Amino acid sequence: MRAAHVAASLPVIGTLWILDAPRWFGQVWLTEQYLAVLLGIAVLAGIATRPLARVPQWLDLILGVLAMLSWWWLAANYAAWLLDPINRGPEKWIPAVLGIYGVIEATRRHCGLVLALLAGAILLYGFIGHYAPGIFEAAYISPPRYLLYLYNDTNGIPGLVLNVGATQILGFIVFGAVLNAVGGSELLTRLAMSAMGHRRGGPAKMAILASSLFGTLSGSTVANVMSTGAVTIPMMKRSGFPPRYAAAIEAVASNGGQIAPPVMGATAFIIAEFLQIAYTEVVLAAFLPAAFYYLLLYRQVDRYAAANGIMGEPRENLPRMGEALMRSWPLLFPLATLIYFLFFLGYAPGKSALYAAGAALVLHMIMAPREADRLSLIPKMAIRAGETLIPILLVCAVAGIIIGTINITGLGFALTLALGQIAELGGVLPLLAVTALIAIVLGVGMPTSGVYVVVAVLFAPALVEQGVPLISAHFFIFYFGLLSMLTPPVAIASYAAASIGDSDMWQTGTTGMKLAIVAYLIPFVFAFNSALLFDGTWLEIGISCLTVYAAGHFLAEVLARRDAFGGSIGRWIVTLAALALGGITAVVPPDNPIAISAAILGLGTVLVTTRMLPDVPRPA
Repeated sequence: MRAAHVAASLPVIGTLWILDAPRWFGQVWLTEQYLAVLLGIAVLAGIATRPLARVPQWLDLILGVLAMLSWWWLAANYAAWLLDPINRGPEKWIPAVLGIYGVIEATRRHCGLVLALLAGAILLYGFIGHYAPGIFEAAYISPPRYLLYLYNDTNGIPGLVLNVGATQILGFIVFGAVLNAVGGSELLTRLAMSAMGHRRGGPAKMAILASSLFGTLSGSTVANVMSTGAVTIPMMKRSGFPPRYAAAIEAVASNGGQIAPPVMGATAFIIAEFLQIAYTEVVLAAFLPAAFYYLLLYRQVDRYAAANGIMGEPRENLPRMGEALMRSWPLLFPLATLIYFLFFLGYAPGKSALYAAGAALVLHMIMAPREADRLSLIPKMAIRAGETLIPILLVCAVAGIIIGTINITGLGFALTLALGQIAELGGVLPLLAVTALIAIVLGVGMPTSGVYVVVAVLFAPALVEQGVPLISAHFFIFYFGLLSMLTPPVAIASYAAASIGDSDMWQTGTTGMKLAIVAYLIPFVFAFNSALLFDGTWLEIGISCLTVYAAGHFLAEVLARRDAFGGSIGRWIVTLAALALGGITAVVPPDNPIAISAAILGLGTVLVTTRMLPDVPRPA
């Protein structure tokens, strides 16, 4: 419990900072001092909550305490060091070494070896980059200067990304923890059951609705799978969906929670800071792609249910809509509070989320039947929020290492030149494909926010230089970082769902990819046509919506009936042809009416032909 208590202090300290508690007591703290204190606790908690099996516990504790004290040393001396930037003595760089090592070790334990190795490789480049060949040769930087740049400069670890994690993301983590603690997942699942459970393939449609509703609030794919999937996956299996299909539907629906406004997971806040735009603009840009993600997933599930004769649950087995709505109002009130403070009053996202969490907590305190239920909620909530925050803060710190190294060495400029040469040889499409592939590969061992930061820093400038709109470039990277959660061999969301559904992990992963096929195409759509992100005239936006829906509807129909085209070779030919035709239609420029008409006419012709084919049930 001691390690859990250390983790629980993270949301407590963060909440006090966001609510400007130091000013209550007449104290003046710099933001970097707060970040250093919070990061020190996160490193200690990260090491203490994941002890090594073959290392004595006291040794782990010493490492964690030393790393924490190193960051607290920065907090205690930061104001003085601002006035003495020339001195780089051992009293500065020795704590820097201990603090940075602690961050990387805690990251390895919580976020996997890939991210830790990447941080180590970037550090190594910072030390010996002046020996690199060609355009990747960096200027020589003395080790003390480099270490202190990462340790105490706002372009390094205590910089932009960590500040986002320690304020905006922290507020929403607390909000999600409170909603979980007061039964938000259960309430949303009951609401989805009453709305969708009786329809054709009802349990699957219920999973889509429940996961989208819960995902908009939690912003965590795996948490979404484990919360709603525990109810929806068994129901889908009982109604006739094969285990792999039931688990894949839940994984794909849950993954969409990170692109669904208003919360959108941790990465959306980082996008807003990178682009220096309001968070509300990011939410608005995300609306249409998220809507199509869920709409076309729903369409695929409906066609599968029709082809396999899967009906809904009897109404008598489902909650009544009126009762579900009445029971969900304690959840809707905090959400309305969040929207009011965020969109109407213009408060900072982190503070808006804390006010919404406070509203949920007050309601629970009033409605809880027993005093014990009211009092036991707070420590559980703090521990849950703290454990969620540990990897997020560590990823943000590693992002500071990467960004700082790129800034001080000029690596970003070299990469932009190299990627520009790829674009000159093959155009923008190969550059987008390389970017997507790297985002998916990095996502094998990194959290989504880590993937986004790394790929955005390295690749986004090159995409923008080749004519991709700024917000489109960042959303492209964001989407493919998310899709790594569904893409084998390490499809974390699919495997989490497979563990609930008792299905084969590999089959669940490949089925999830098929269900999410539109999500693999949408990023290319807004890379070539940013109207889908509300970046254009209303006519362009309307035409983009029409072409994307037509292409997605076409793909759903063809993929649902592809078993009618003969053997495996025929099915693959049909699938690839459908992808090509659907993809071309989706990216048709909105200012070319002839191309739009031809594309939709072609889709319509093929679609009518396809609808004449019989529905062929698929084997389980």
